[in-house]
Amino acid sequence: MKKIDCFIPFVNAEQVQATIAGLKDNELVNNIFLLATPEAEGEVEGCYRLNVNDLQSTATIKTIVGHVQAPVALVYTKHVTLKFAPFAIERFVKILEDSGSGMVYADHYNVTDRGADKAPVIDYQFGALRDDFDFGSVLVFCGACMKKACEKMKSEYSHAGLYDLRLKLSQFAAITHINEYLYSDVELDTRKSGEKIFDYVDPRNRGRQIEMEAACTEHLKEIGGYLSPIKVVDGKEVPNFKHIEFGEDNFEVEATVMIPVRNRIRTIRDAIDSVLRQKTTFKFNLMVVDNFSTDGTREAIAAYDDPRLIHIIADFYDMGIGGYWNLAAHHPKAGKFVVQLDSDDMYKDENTLQTMVNAFYEQNVAMVVGTYLMTDIDCNPIPPGVIDHKEWTPENGRNNALRINGLGAPRAFYTPVLRDVKIPNTSYGEDYALGLNISRTYQIGRVYEPVYMCRRWDDNSDASLDVEKMNRNNLYKDRIRTWELQARIAMNKKG
Repeated sequence: MKKIDCFIPFVNAEQVQATIAGLKDNELVNNIFLLATPEAEGEVEGCYRLNVNDLQSTATIKTIVGHVQAPVALVYTKHVTLKFAPFAIERFVKILEDSGSGMVYADHYNVTDRGADKAPVIDYQFGALRDDFDFGSVLVFCGACMKKACEKMKSEYSHAGLYDLRLKLSQFAAITHINEYLYSDVELDTRKSGEKIFDYVDPRNRGRQIEMEAACTEHLKEIGGYLSPIKVVDGKEVPNFKHIEFGEDNFEVEATVMIPVRNRIRTIRDAIDSVLRQKTTFKFNLMVVDNFSTDGTREAIAAYDDPRLIHIIADFYDMGIGGYWNLAAHHPKAGKFVVQLDSDDMYKDENTLQTMVNAFYEQNVAMVVGTYLMTDIDCNPIPPGVIDHKEWTPENGRNNALRINGLGAPRAFYTPVLRDVKIPNTSYGEDYALGLNISRTYQIGRVYEPVYMCRRWDDNSDASLDVEKMNRNNLYKDRIRTWELQARIAMNKKG
């Protein structure tokens, strides 16, 4: 029984030859449609050419949906050869039907010049709002569900069409991960994980990001998770953020810089020195929270003879970076504001701390996020250069934060709020979870001038992660988004 209409990106007959041969051999395949962008040449016998401007636009999605005749639609998102495992197409269809899902996707193999590598993906969940969520390159849809989702699409996008379709589909149907290796394709992007994570802040991608934000914001409004920047009180529109008086004066110092560290003998002195040379109009101190350092880091910290430096030795096996942040925030010598510095990074100059603290009073915020410069270990600028996270706006930042993967650095917090909210006891995503939680109630302030140097080197914790570690990290951040989204929906229902 013919059950599947297939949609394949098309450049020329040679490019799709092997992919189409595999599809034609399968008795479930009904029609094969070739998505031909303007540079495409020629035709392929037995296939239907669909002329489209690009592969991600709303217009292309509507063209695809308009040609779905079979109960199932398969959309391939790469231009390279796709090869299915034996009976893999049948497996896709069976799980789609058995689970009653709107869309299914699967683990697969990436073929490069180094050979074939496993490429497992992660489960989709309520808060999986990242527009770069990795489904792999084969998306298999329930045809009726795909059409229903398309009918819900209200906007015309050049870049966010497929993203918009997925969000609309998720509002009424399950998106299911098949934990089986069902196909292989060629991996086109072989950069290290640490090089890929900044793509979304590349200025060249700004137009795409604006569209993705618009699609995500519309989705949040439709599911009840949108937080408006204004509210109406006594017939007047006022900011929908909690005001802060900064009136708690029971702090010995105005600011505390907090550095969590474990075995960073090569960089810890640079980090500490960049703090101790800060010039401020207020008193500050530095808390270095040392976690089981054994490479000389602990001794290097202890060698400093400066009363502003507080060396906290906190050897707890069950504590991550977030746990050490909580120790510092609740320390009796913590300042009114706590400012972050990673043990392998540095403040850009002697004015960073003053700039960050000033932003609290100028913008009346509970958290401030700065701008950083990417450098090598010797502080020489490297691509992509300045990371300013200008996708954060006072009006929509806390909504768009559910779509992106980070908020920026350095991060600083009003200590009473930090003590109240607390930080998840993890070593990845803890700052992101905290920022989402704080933004639910308070405005987050921004400093758009570079005040921090983020140094990339081989020992960075996220310089080059294997796929399993990347998946664990992404799965956890999606859970953070899920919990936060659930909390926001509940808050909106209460009014």
